[in-house]
Amino acid sequence: MVHIKNEMLWNVIKEARQRSGLTMEEIADRVGITPRYLYRIENEGKKPSFEILYTLIRELSIAPDLIFYPEKPAKDAEVEELIRKLYRCDRHSLDVIQATVDALLHTSKQ
Repeated sequence: MVHIKNEMLWNVIKEARQRSGLTMEEIADRVGITPRYLYRIENEGKKPSFEILYTLIRELSIAPDLIFYPEKPAKDAEVEELIRKLYRCDRHSLDVIQATVDALLHTSKQ
């Protein structure tokens, strides 16, 4: 049986949601739960079901290691988060991102 420390779980989820700029109502709607249930997860230590946890991880682009291996130091967390977000982009968005990165790199060389 997997044991997840409650105090770690709620903090990871709450910080990821706040970082994403989504309200409780917005993420609750995406996950298919009530805002009250999300509040209980984030603030009262309510343990979500595996299905809800899985959906929260995906919707908030949370590195699973933050939840399942909290003792593991996060290397380049911002880069890993960006990579997870890139996997969710369509072809057009990836083309725009690629062009933007190329322009930024070109500008920084000058």
